[in-house]
Amino acid sequence: MNTAKEEVKNLLEKLPDDCTIEDIQYHLYVLEKIRKGIERAEKEGTISHEEAKERLSKWITE
Repeated sequence: MNTAKEEVKNLLEKLPDDCTIEDIQYHLYVLEKIRKGIERAEKEGTISHEEAKERLSKWITE
């Protein structure tokens, strides 16, 4: 697993040269949310696609 510093370096290399500080902050925010989601899935497990559809159907009205 990459260190936080390595992840930031990789991100900066992928972003265009004319990106703003706000763009960088947004992408860092997204990367952190993804990292936390993966950690949670590894710790707590996941649900199947069918289970997700079933849960969402209770909230979605047509």
